[in-house]
Amino acid sequence: MKKDFDCVEMKRKAQEKIYEDIKDLTLEEEIEYFRKGAEQFQLELDQLRKQKKTDKQPKSGKKASGKAV
Repeated sequence: MKKDFDCVEMKRKAQEKIYEDIKDLTLEEEIEYFRKGAEQFQLELDQLRKQKKTDKQPKSGKKASGKAV
């Protein structure tokens, strides 16, 4: 059986990329690297939440029942 997605392989590749990115950084630079990554992740998460919220709202001029107001 062939796997379409290998979670362990994805995790190893991510770890390898991070290692390569930070291997020559000072402790302060490493902290900044992860802080920026966390900040970027939070921005993306906020955008997704905002998009999800707007996708759930009914179209303007209609109630949730679909009747025009």
